[in-house]
Amino acid sequence: MADENTLKRLKTIEGHLRGVIRMVEEDAYCIDVIRQIQAIEAALNKVSSRILEDHLNSCVITAIQGNDKKERERVLKEITEVFEMSTKV
Repeated sequence: MADENTLKRLKTIEGHLRGVIRMVEEDAYCIDVIRQIQAIEAALNKVSSRILEDHLNSCVITAIQGNDKKERERVLKEITEVFEMSTKV
């Protein structure tokens, strides 16, 4: 799961977040801070979607094609929980 591109994106987001922290420390204009936070959120959502897609194409497919009913139910429940959490934000 932890491919090079995903790690690179997360490290870029980390740097961006540090920039926002500096903006807040320097009392930057609120709207500018909010815009930067929104950019970070969008970048995190993109990384999350990519990780989910990889998971669906590996672990979930393997579980669904397997013979273990409990494992199929478990991975499908996890996916449902991820979507439920995303709507609570």
